[in-house]
Amino acid sequence: MFRRRKEREDALDELDEAVEAEEELAEDAEESDDSGDSNRYNLPPAPRPDGPWDISEVREPGDGRVDLGGLFVPGVEGMELRVEVAGESIVAATVVLRDSAVQLQAFAAPRSEGIWGEVREEIASGITQQGGVVDEVEGPLGWELRAQVPVQLPDGTNGVQLVRFVGCDGPRWFLRGVISGQGAVQPAAAGVLESVFRDTVVLRGDSPMAPRDPIVLKLPSDAQMVPDGAAEQQEPSKFGDGIDPMRRGPEITELH
Repeated sequence: MFRRRKEREDALDELDEAVEAEEELAEDAEESDDSGDSNRYNLPPAPRPDGPWDISEVREPGDGRVDLGGLFVPGVEGMELRVEVAGESIVAATVVLRDSAVQLQAFAAPRSEGIWGEVREEIASGITQQGGVVDEVEGPLGWELRAQVPVQLPDGTNGVQLVRFVGCDGPRWFLRGVISGQGAVQPAAAGVLESVFRDTVVLRGDSPMAPRDPIVLKLPSDAQMVPDGAAEQQEPSKFGDGIDPMRRGPEITELH
């Protein structure tokens, strides 16, 4: 009788241990699933066989490009180059070509992790909160966001503007592009702007920078700046790190 009771108690103990083990495995699986959404963003920068380029990868970065310090922007016939100012610093450049434009902005990034996945999620969330619509698609420049952004039209009515957000993780930097105008609507009109993004060279520098700090730009020594008199102080864009890609900025009107 004692032996049977002991065997029954041992069997119950083994059953309890098995149940506890299954519960622990289920908890571990749930935790791994929860962390998977964040871990899928913290991936090493992908190869960039077609650019954008790091300064270490280009022998003559100034050849055919406008030297803006942190960015070397390819020159395209017929383009206008505008810069975006935050405080007293130049933090973005916009290439305008006919009825299309691409805004370029570079940021510091971790050495071993890319941030484009996280940035896409944050941009999409901000636009959605404004009542816009966002689609994440794989385009010619990799994963991108194609968004319908709410805007106020010149006559005071509400409308939407189509915008493409593209990005690329590099060594300790991240380059974001915002394509607007016909380049965001018609693929044929975006080809040159996509080439501008691909052929841009980033100079992050060796100074310590926190991740997502903007890489500050400078004007070329032979450029003439003409502030846009129609530009007014506006509220920072909720989805553009304080830079509104649709706002007209000062122009560089002459480059030698």
